[in-house]
Amino acid sequence: MSSRSANGINVELGECINNTGFHEVDKTEGVVDGDAENTISAVSGSPNGEGDAYTQIKPYAGMPKEVLLLYSQQARYRLPREILFWLILVCTLALVALTITVIALSPACLSWWQSSPVYQIYPRSFKDSDGDGVGDLKGITEQLEHIEFLNIKAIWISPFYKSPMKDFGYDVEDFRDIDPLFGTMQDFDALLAAMHDKGLKLIMDFIPNHTSDKHQWFNLSRSGHEHYKDYYIWADCNSTHPPNNWVSVFGNTSWTYVEDRKQCYYHQFLKEQPDLNFRNPHVRREMTEIVRFWLEKGVDGFRMDAVKHILEAKHLRNEPQVNPLQSPETIDTEFELHHDYTASQLGLHDILRDWRAEMEVYSREPGRYRVMITESYDYEEIEKTMMYYGTPNVKESDIPFNFYLLDLPRNLTGAGAQGLVSLWLANMPEGKWPNWVVGNHDKPRISSSAGLDYIRVINMLLLTLPGTPTTYYGEEIGMENINVTLDQIQDPFGQFNPNSSRDPQRSPMQWSAGPNAGFSDANNTWLPLHPNYTTVNVEAQQKDSGSVLAQYRALSNLREAELPLHRGWMCYVRSNTDVFAFLREMDGLDKAFLVVLNFGEDSVLDLSDVEELPERMTVRMSTKQENDGRQVEKSSIATARGEGLLMEYYAHVRFNPGHASRCFVSEKACYLGALDILYKC
Repeated sequence: MSSRSANGINVELGECINNTGFHEVDKTEGVVDGDAENTISAVSGSPNGEGDAYTQIKPYAGMPKEVLLLYSQQARYRLPREILFWLILVCTLALVALTITVIALSPACLSWWQSSPVYQIYPRSFKDSDGDGVGDLKGITEQLEHIEFLNIKAIWISPFYKSPMKDFGYDVEDFRDIDPLFGTMQDFDALLAAMHDKGLKLIMDFIPNHTSDKHQWFNLSRSGHEHYKDYYIWADCNSTHPPNNWVSVFGNTSWTYVEDRKQCYYHQFLKEQPDLNFRNPHVRREMTEIVRFWLEKGVDGFRMDAVKHILEAKHLRNEPQVNPLQSPETIDTEFELHHDYTASQLGLHDILRDWRAEMEVYSREPGRYRVMITESYDYEEIEKTMMYYGTPNVKESDIPFNFYLLDLPRNLTGAGAQGLVSLWLANMPEGKWPNWVVGNHDKPRISSSAGLDYIRVINMLLLTLPGTPTTYYGEEIGMENINVTLDQIQDPFGQFNPNSSRDPQRSPMQWSAGPNAGFSDANNTWLPLHPNYTTVNVEAQQKDSGSVLAQYRALSNLREAELPLHRGWMCYVRSNTDVFAFLREMDGLDKAFLVVLNFGEDSVLDLSDVEELPERMTVRMSTKQENDGRQVEKSSIATARGEGLLMEYYAHVRFNPGHASRCFVSEKACYLGALDILYKC
């Protein structure tokens, strides 16, 4: 190999390189240094630097940069490079544009409180871990697998704060502590950690309206402490004449005289539950600090209890009587007065929005949205309930509890069921999320009030309607009310009026056919067990594919798996004395579902006039297991008393475009099959 250098240019040639262009270079071997320039000139081109560069040399590995640069300018090398450059640039821009378009057109993902049912646990009755006959937090932790089995991701637990238990936890002595009956703060932390490890969310009960009369604030207030004297509602009175005619929810006057202050304090519930004065800014700050305390601990949301009672009119005027002719001295129940001055007062929603704003601060972490649920029984004044949703510009409750399906036993027909569903959907603000409740700790169990024949079809209604269903513990196995004798009554409401006792729906959870239904090892449980626990229990129903539990679980799984069921359109198709039929469908998706629910007697439904339905459909699930999988003609859909059918069909034509007044959707989205994505439409 030879190496020559001139003007800073190195040229390396070697016989080992298989390039015929190098043969000319070899002839220059042996020239003196003074002839190097002529040699380079010969290699480079003509002596005058004219002509094509390197006409006698082909590209070779290891060529110097000057040679490479000259070759790179030739069209045959330059054009492919430029084509590749522009192709990559265009593809990159197209991908960026596509990504932006997908993001812009993608509908918001459903939050955890929208995608899953909510399961209510009454802690006294769920599972006893320490043998005292009362359920506790460790017991809940032990049974989290049951919640997973149901495919439920959210649990609402009724109060477990430190309390004298005059109203079973709704009379709070310390908002920052756990009552020893339920365990310790360490037990709560362990429960919360176990739930989060399993991907479950915990919703706490928050009781803002009142405290226990054992609370430190009340003790200081009744003694006239300067800072705390106005933490509660006090009014001048004497021991025999209350300030006005206001009546407690539990009956009789809502005022109690305190000799120390020579005044009466106001309580909308028990006299052991004095109402806080939310017109005092110190009280509002204190309660906001309590919200913050539990959010810091990691709870996933709150169910705000009895919110309509938070404020009262400052003027303390008598409330108007429902019956003006009734003697005022005989009024002793809340239903005998119009609550113009003790419920839903001006300023209430400002308080709730402040708490919502506080929760928003803790909702910024991805996947850790903190839900706010409000409880307010507004009965025929549904517009008051809807106000808890907030406004288009100011956020408030994510879902105000919908208690109107609790009236289903009194409206047990197909048309009655549709009427109760429509009542909520027709009044709900546009774009808000519905919810459904058929039972809770204050109302009789649906299997007792509606009848055992209808528990399965009611569960199907609950889990196929649009929105979030709430299930009270035991409804998934069809638990019934218990009979409670006068000497067994625990509920203070029942002690005032035995016919209004809430004990029957609070009996211990029926886990197995073993002693005390597997609820407790104690000799006695805090409330009696239902005698049917030997057959109606979780363990037995897990082994039975046709049980209430098995069907509840199957519906919960279907609700999660099928797009039309958890975020699609809901359209009324037909209702009459016996059946309520509606569609669940999604734009762009051929698969849809027809739900036919029988709340009356055996019936045959003819839907041949519904052109959007195919002639035949497949029963995806029936509450009568033997009907699963059968083919059904749309002109002859037979259902037995209390039967529910979930039928699957495929059609290119959707029902909702031609029947807008009969259809509802909250989180509207369309399906694009080519990319298997949802988009705004």
